[in-house]
Amino acid sequence: MTARGYGRIVNLSSGGGSFGEGLASGHAAYAISKAALNAATVLAARGARGDVKVNAMCPGWVRTRMGGAAAPRSPAEGADTALWLATLPSDGPSGGFFRNRAPIPW
Repeated sequence: MTARGYGRIVNLSSGGGSFGEGLASGHAAYAISKAALNAATVLAARGARGDVKVNAMCPGWVRTRMGGAAAPRSPAEGADTALWLATLPSDGPSGGFFRNRAPIPW
């Protein structure tokens, strides 16, 4: 991506890995892995050059095998922010953490 001067990296994270939203208690391995992914996102964004954007996103609670039937969000709703980040214009954000196309705390 750096050689081409363009790219979009979208890391699929979770609010469960956010210090700002409270790490997912009772799910230590999950919380730690998502917090590590968030840290990797920040570091990769700092090193990105040209029109390369690196962001993380949380899809929210989505009706999947993991989320279960009671989850309020459809898979399409969960994917919306990822698709938005994958198609950001050159003046779009980099190094952020998003849900519903809005920043959330690390």
